[in-house]
Amino acid sequence: MGRLLAIDYGKKRTGIAVTDELQLIASGLTTIDTDQLIEFLKGYLKEESVESFVVGEPKQMNNLPSESEQLIIPFLNLLKNNFPNIPIVRQDERFTSKLAVRSMIDGGLKKKQRKNKALVDQISATIILQDYLNKIK
Repeated sequence: MGRLLAIDYGKKRTGIAVTDELQLIASGLTTIDTDQLIEFLKGYLKEESVESFVVGEPKQMNNLPSESEQLIIPFLNLLKNNFPNIPIVRQDERFTSKLAVRSMIDGGLKKKQRKNKALVDQISATIILQDYLNKIK
């Protein structure tokens, strides 16, 4: 069984999270500059087996796609073209940034540390992945 790899895609930065090989636990992996994302994934996939990509799906409260979905669609095509054998699933990502900041507060991080947007993106990817795991279990 391969890992699941979650992507919280952003215009500048992208948060990445993965599961263990048994797909039980979601853990933050890293945050990468979006323009380096495909190269990072190519390198990661040389070392690890990934069963599927879980890509955050930004939605509005009325369940319609948010404006940022327009940024994600070209990325999804790029992902499919570069990794045609790895399925892509989507996971609602509403409130993940707020939940990420809340978890940082609950974890005792100082205000200055909570302003680290890269860490927020990584935690958001972890929340997206954990939500997906909860949905499929």
